[in-house]
Amino acid sequence: MATSNSRSILRSVLAREQAEGAGARVRRSIGRPELRHHDPFLMLDEFSVDKNGGFPDHPHRGLETVAYMLEGQLQHEDFAGNKATIGPGDLQWMTAGRGIVHSEMPVQSQGRAHGLQLWINLPQEHKMCEPQYQQLRDQEIPRAVPQEGVTIKVIAGESHGVSTGRVYTRTPTMFLDFKMEKNRMVVQSIPASYTGFIYVLKGAVYIGDNEYEGKPHHTLTLSEDSTETIKLQTKDEDTHFVVIAGQPLREPIVQHGPFVMNTKEEIYKTFIDYQYGQNGFERARCWHSSFA
Repeated sequence: MATSNSRSILRSVLAREQAEGAGARVRRSIGRPELRHHDPFLMLDEFSVDKNGGFPDHPHRGLETVAYMLEGQLQHEDFAGNKATIGPGDLQWMTAGRGIVHSEMPVQSQGRAHGLQLWINLPQEHKMCEPQYQQLRDQEIPRAVPQEGVTIKVIAGESHGVSTGRVYTRTPTMFLDFKMEKNRMVVQSIPASYTGFIYVLKGAVYIGDNEYEGKPHHTLTLSEDSTETIKLQTKDEDTHFVVIAGQPLREPIVQHGPFVMNTKEEIYKTFIDYQYGQNGFERARCWHSSFA
């Protein structure tokens, strides 16, 4: 039987705009009823926040949150003492583990804050780990340039011989940012066991042997057939998109807002822990961010 040389697209989900946080607008694809989860990924938002909005103090448990900036600046602060501002091309990778309360707000003097927010599930063995915060500046992220007119930022994982060990991912994850000029074609490797998707920010990308057209603000899920390459090409316009993939956990997911555990009983216990400031939420009792 002949096998495909490239993974194909199983479905395309439009990231529909909705309100989130305090006065913020996001385009959500993963996390909507059409695509509730895409193991190990729980949510994908393309956010756009002006100086009047943001994501003030809120808790998490049982997952990792990734913020990748495209425009503007975003301030992060959490009760573990981490405080930073990220700008265009920068990334923050926060492991909530057993509990964190944090805030993400735009820098008011910088106008709109525009970027991607990704939630990644933690395996059961790491859901109650200590919280951790990692930050990467744009200039610290290596690039692969497999040909003229194709630049790939290797945020996590590997591309064309370029890898990054700067981000520790408890759930094995690949996060690549592609900028391709028109009339280019490139083949990207992907581990056979990974599930993944492509999110298009600008232009059109044609994926797979059948050249499925990916349009802006759409999440395109990749086939799960163990094929280890993805064929990506552009035609008459420059294109910007991300390729994100990871090792599926294949564990039960019970989610209530920012809390993600494996059973209902663990979710009920999380409510109690947060309410009473215990078992990881002790510092939440009297903590408030300085800018929310």
